[in-house]
Amino acid sequence: MVRYAAAAVATNPEKTSRARGEYLRTHFKNMREVAAALTGLKLTKAYAYLGDVAEHKQIIPFRRFAGGVGRASQAKQFKATQGRWPEKSVKFISRLLKNAESNADAKNLELEDLYIKSIVVQQAPKTRRRTYRAHGRINPYQGHPCHVEIILSASDAEVERAKDKDVVAKSSLSGLNRRQVARRRIEAART
Repeated sequence: MVRYAAAAVATNPEKTSRARGEYLRTHFKNMREVAAALTGLKLTKAYAYLGDVAEHKQIIPFRRFAGGVGRASQAKQFKATQGRWPEKSVKFISRLLKNAESNADAKNLELEDLYIKSIVVQQAPKTRRRTYRAHGRINPYQGHPCHVEIILSASDAEVERAKDKDVVAKSSLSGLNRRQVARRRIEAART
């Protein structure tokens, strides 16, 4: 039995399905940006988005690992300036989504209600090779693989917010610090 990094995210195991890939030979930084773009999307929307990325119709915005990444006008829709179309990472993550979807199907979850609750991307050990340089020198030539964990969840029914006195009282205390809130609570208990 393997331990998932995002096990705390999956609160209800009957309504979630998981999939993981280890030592995937695709760049960690690209995969991290793809995962950030997909987190929170419905599963059907994620498939459509990944298909558009593969055809260069939409872009993956690069926000954290954006050093040396070129600018692209397609990134404007994500309020970013830099982006890429990482084909290999898209291929790996779409396979993992398909795996998680079939795991959800085995649990009899509604496939239309599934959304991507969490994607965790971690660095795997680097694969070491060497490249030969001028004047008899040798430099490292490393790959940067990654581990990926996906958790799909069935969307819960939305519950309407209660209109109690406590809720109204808490909203009136929103601009106060802890000491002021405690002082008000003590004064309310005295009366």
